[in-house]
Amino acid sequence: MNTTTLDHQAKSRGRGRPREFDAEAALDAALRVFSERGYNAASISELTDAMGLASGSVYKAFGDKRGIFLAAFDRYRAVRRGLLDARLAEVETGRDKLHALITFFSSSSHGQIGRQGCLVVGSAGDLALFDEEAAERVATAFTTDEALLADLIRLGQSDGSISADLDVSGVALALLCLTKGMRVIGKTGRSGEQMAAAAEAAMKLVT
Repeated sequence: MNTTTLDHQAKSRGRGRPREFDAEAALDAALRVFSERGYNAASISELTDAMGLASGSVYKAFGDKRGIFLAAFDRYRAVRRGLLDARLAEVETGRDKLHALITFFSSSSHGQIGRQGCLVVGSAGDLALFDEEAAERVATAFTTDEALLADLIRLGQSDGSISADLDVSGVALALLCLTKGMRVIGKTGRSGEQMAAAAEAAMKLVT
Protein backbone atom coordinates (compact mmCIF):
# COMPACT_ATOMS: atom_id res chain seq x y z
CA MET A 1 0.00 0.00 0.00
CA ASN A 2 1.25 3.43 -0.89
CA THR A 3 1.04 5.63 2.22
CA THR A 4 1.80 9.21 3.06
CA THR A 5 2.92 10.36 6.46
CA LEU A 6 0.55 12.96 7.85
CA ASP A 7 2.42 14.29 10.84
CA HIS A 8 6.06 14.82 9.95
CA GLN A 9 6.62 17.17 12.87
CA ALA A 10 5.41 14.61 15.36
CA LYS A 11 7.77 12.08 13.81
CA SER A 12 10.76 14.39 14.14
CA ARG A 13 9.91 15.12 17.79
CA GLY A 14 9.52 11.44 18.53
CA ARG A 15 6.03 11.82 20.00
CA GLY A 16 4.75 8.43 19.00
CA ARG A 17 4.09 6.80 15.67
CA PRO A 18 2.89 9.15 12.89
CA ARG A 19 -0.52 8.48 11.41
CA GLU A 20 -0.59 7.24 7.84
CA PHE A 21 -3.21 6.91 5.11
CA ASP A 22 -3.56 5.43 1.65
CA ALA A 23 -2.52 8.39 -0.49
CA GLU A 24 -3.71 6.86 -3.76
CA ALA A 25 -7.21 6.12 -2.42
CA ALA A 26 -7.45 9.60 -0.90
CA LEU A 27 -6.39 11.28 -4.14
CA ASP A 28 -8.77 9.13 -6.17
CA ALA A 29 -11.59 10.39 -3.96
CA ALA A 30 -10.40 14.00 -4.29
CA LEU A 31 -10.16 13.87 -8.07
CA ARG A 32 -13.75 12.66 -8.29
CA VAL A 33 -14.82 15.77 -6.40
CA PHE A 34 -12.70 18.05 -8.58
CA SER A 35 -13.89 16.38 -11.79
CA GLU A 36 -17.55 16.65 -10.87
CA ARG A 37 -17.53 20.05 -9.17
CA GLY A 38 -14.59 21.87 -10.73
CA TYR A 39 -11.76 23.42 -8.77
CA ASN A 40 -13.51 26.59 -7.68
CA ALA A 41 -16.78 24.93 -6.63
CA ALA A 42 -15.11 22.12 -4.70
CA SER A 43 -14.93 23.05 -1.02
CA ILE A 44 -12.31 21.81 1.38
CA SER A 45 -15.08 20.21 3.46
CA GLU A 46 -16.29 18.25 0.42
CA LEU A 47 -12.75 17.12 -0.26
CA THR A 48 -11.98 16.06 3.29
CA ASP A 49 -15.30 14.20 3.53
CA ALA A 50 -14.64 12.38 0.27
CA MET A 51 -11.06 11.58 1.28
CA GLY A 52 -12.18 10.36 4.70
CA LEU A 53 -9.66 12.56 6.48
CA ALA A 54 -9.71 15.38 8.99
CA SER A 55 -8.97 18.81 7.56
CA GLY A 56 -5.84 19.12 9.70
CA SER A 57 -4.47 15.89 8.28
CA VAL A 58 -5.19 17.02 4.73
CA TYR A 59 -3.45 20.35 5.25
CA LYS A 60 -0.38 18.65 6.72
CA ALA A 61 -0.15 16.25 3.79
CA PHE A 62 -0.96 18.59 0.90
CA GLY A 63 -0.74 22.14 2.21
CA ASP A 64 -4.03 23.48 0.88
CA LYS A 65 -6.77 22.85 -1.68
CA ARG A 66 -4.42 23.74 -4.51
CA GLY A 67 -1.91 21.18 -3.25
CA ILE A 68 -4.62 18.52 -3.16
CA PHE A 69 -5.60 19.42 -6.71
CA LEU A 70 -2.08 19.25 -8.14
CA ALA A 71 -1.43 15.89 -6.47
CA ALA A 72 -4.79 14.57 -7.71
CA PHE A 73 -4.02 15.84 -11.20
CA ASP A 74 -0.73 13.93 -11.32
CA ARG A 75 -2.44 10.82 -9.96
CA TYR A 76 -5.21 11.11 -12.56
CA ARG A 77 -2.76 11.40 -15.43
CA ALA A 78 -0.70 8.43 -14.24
CA VAL A 79 -3.71 6.16 -13.81
CA ARG A 80 -5.33 7.11 -17.12
CA ARG A 81 -2.08 6.68 -19.03
CA GLY A 82 -1.53 3.26 -17.46
CA LEU A 83 -5.00 2.14 -18.53
CA LEU A 84 -4.50 3.52 -22.03
CA ASP A 85 -1.09 1.90 -22.44
CA ALA A 86 -2.61 -1.45 -21.48
CA ARG A 87 -5.32 -0.98 -24.11
CA LEU A 88 -2.80 -0.04 -26.80
CA ALA A 89 -0.68 -3.10 -26.01
CA GLU A 90 -3.59 -5.36 -26.95
CA VAL A 91 -3.44 -4.46 -30.67
CA GLU A 92 -0.66 -4.41 -33.23
CA THR A 93 -1.08 -1.95 -36.09
CA GLY A 94 -0.92 1.81 -35.84
CA ARG A 95 -4.49 2.12 -37.11
CA ASP A 96 -5.79 -0.37 -34.55
CA LYS A 97 -3.91 1.40 -31.78
CA LEU A 98 -5.36 4.73 -32.88
CA HIS A 99 -8.82 3.18 -32.85
CA ALA A 100 -8.18 1.80 -29.38
CA LEU A 101 -7.15 5.24 -28.16
CA ILE A 102 -10.23 6.96 -29.59
CA THR A 103 -12.59 4.33 -28.19
CA PHE A 104 -10.79 4.65 -24.84
CA PHE A 105 -11.94 8.26 -24.75
CA SER A 106 -15.42 7.58 -26.14
CA SER A 107 -16.03 4.84 -23.57
CA SER A 108 -15.21 7.38 -20.84
CA SER A 109 -17.67 9.89 -22.26
CA HIS A 110 -21.02 8.42 -21.26
CA GLY A 111 -22.72 7.07 -18.16
CA GLN A 112 -21.42 7.80 -14.69
CA ILE A 113 -17.77 8.25 -15.70
CA GLY A 114 -18.88 10.50 -18.54
CA ARG A 115 -20.86 12.76 -16.21
CA GLN A 116 -17.87 12.89 -13.88
CA GLY A 117 -15.83 14.49 -16.65
CA CYS A 118 -12.12 14.80 -17.30
CA LEU A 119 -9.88 16.49 -14.76
CA VAL A 120 -7.48 17.69 -17.47
CA VAL A 121 -10.18 19.19 -19.69
CA GLY A 122 -11.97 20.75 -16.75
CA SER A 123 -8.74 22.25 -15.44
CA ALA A 124 -8.05 23.93 -18.76
CA GLY A 125 -10.95 26.29 -18.20
CA ASP A 126 -11.29 26.25 -14.44
CA LEU A 127 -7.81 26.77 -13.03
CA ALA A 128 -5.14 27.01 -15.73
CA LEU A 129 -6.07 30.56 -16.69
CA PHE A 130 -4.82 32.00 -13.41
CA ASP A 131 -2.44 29.40 -11.99
CA GLU A 132 0.88 29.06 -13.79
CA GLU A 133 1.78 25.65 -12.38
CA ALA A 134 -1.63 24.20 -13.20
CA ALA A 135 -1.47 25.75 -16.67
CA GLU A 136 1.88 24.05 -17.27
CA ARG A 137 0.47 20.69 -16.22
CA VAL A 138 -2.52 21.06 -18.53
CA ALA A 139 -0.34 22.17 -21.45
CA THR A 140 2.01 19.23 -20.89
CA ALA A 141 -0.93 16.83 -20.79
CA PHE A 142 -2.30 18.12 -24.08
CA THR A 143 1.13 18.14 -25.73
CA THR A 144 1.84 14.60 -24.55
CA ASP A 145 -1.49 13.30 -25.85
CA GLU A 146 -1.03 15.07 -29.20
CA ALA A 147 2.46 13.57 -29.54
CA LEU A 148 1.07 10.10 -28.83
CA LEU A 149 -1.58 10.54 -31.51
CA ALA A 150 1.09 11.64 -33.99
CA ASP A 151 3.27 8.66 -33.08
CA LEU A 152 0.40 6.23 -33.66
CA ILE A 153 -0.37 7.79 -37.03
CA ARG A 154 3.29 7.47 -38.05
CA LEU A 155 3.28 3.87 -36.85
CA GLY A 156 0.26 3.22 -39.03
CA GLN A 157 2.00 4.82 -41.98
CA SER A 158 5.08 2.66 -41.46
CA ASP A 159 3.09 -0.59 -41.20
CA GLY A 160 0.78 0.32 -44.08
CA SER A 161 -2.44 0.54 -42.06
CA ILE A 162 -2.69 4.34 -42.52
CA SER A 163 -2.13 6.29 -45.72
CA ALA A 164 1.37 7.68 -46.14
CA ASP A 165 -0.13 10.88 -47.61
CA LEU A 166 -1.89 11.82 -44.38
CA ASP A 167 -0.93 15.14 -42.74
CA VAL A 168 0.33 13.78 -39.42
CA SER A 169 0.41 17.01 -37.41
CA GLY A 170 -2.94 18.27 -38.69
CA VAL A 171 -4.78 15.00 -38.07
CA ALA A 172 -3.15 14.53 -34.66
CA LEU A 173 -4.36 17.98 -33.59
CA ALA A 174 -7.85 17.31 -34.96
CA LEU A 175 -8.04 14.03 -33.06
CA LEU A 176 -6.80 15.73 -29.90
CA CYS A 177 -9.65 18.23 -30.19
CA LEU A 178 -12.14 15.45 -30.85
CA THR A 179 -11.07 13.22 -27.95
CA LYS A 180 -10.97 16.08 -25.45
CA GLY A 181 -14.30 17.31 -26.77
CA MET A 182 -15.77 13.88 -26.14
CA ARG A 183 -15.10 14.32 -22.42
CA VAL A 184 -16.97 17.63 -22.44
CA ILE A 185 -19.94 16.18 -24.32
CA GLY A 186 -19.91 13.20 -21.96
CA LYS A 187 -20.98 15.42 -19.08
CA THR A 188 -24.27 16.13 -20.88
CA GLY A 189 -25.62 12.58 -20.67
CA ARG A 190 -24.90 11.14 -24.11
CA SER A 191 -25.42 7.42 -24.62
CA GLY A 192 -22.72 4.84 -25.17
CA GLU A 193 -24.09 4.22 -28.65
CA GLN A 194 -23.77 7.89 -29.56
CA MET A 195 -20.19 8.14 -28.34
CA ALA A 196 -19.23 4.90 -30.10
CA ALA A 197 -20.64 6.34 -33.32
CA ALA A 198 -18.58 9.50 -32.77
CA ALA A 199 -15.46 7.36 -32.35
CA GLU A 200 -16.10 5.59 -35.64
CA ALA A 201 -16.67 8.92 -37.37
CA ALA A 202 -13.36 10.19 -35.97
CA MET A 203 -11.58 7.23 -37.52
CA LYS A 204 -12.59 8.49 -40.96
CA LEU A 205 -9.89 11.13 -40.55
CA VAL A 206 -7.34 8.36 -41.07
CA THR A 207 -9.17 6.55 -43.87
